[in-house]
Amino acid sequence: MFMLKNLLSSSIIRFGITGIANTLFGLLMIYLGKLLGAGDITANIFGYSCGLLLSFQLNSSWTFRYQGRLLPVVYKFCMVILIAYLVNLSIVLYSINELLINSYFAQALGVLPYAIISYLGLRFYVFTKESSKAS
Repeated sequence: MFMLKNLLSSSIIRFGITGIANTLFGLLMIYLGKLLGAGDITANIFGYSCGLLLSFQLNSSWTFRYQGRLLPVVYKFCMVILIAYLVNLSIVLYSINELLINSYFAQALGVLPYAIISYLGLRFYVFTKESSKAS
């Protein structure tokens, strides 16, 4: 039990668990949207929005145990996620179009840079003690 508690005290482990949770929740919301009659694009936007909201909530409160006001860091959070996504998308498209890698494999290649950029950005830029003091 002590080992599990010690392992869960690591922000990188909590970040991974949060990522899995918001991915599953976002996918569930996409499926719910489709079941309620939304088109693919609308359901996708709805699901990803729900996943990002959950990600923000879990990362601020649990992963990084942020103590400051949340509203001032929303912009920083969105910027980090956008940058991570654009790097992900660039890697995926480059892998498919220039390296001629299978698109399924290329999608997987984009996950690691997205996760690294997101973690580092959230840990050292968004949810910091300095951000908490500035709030």
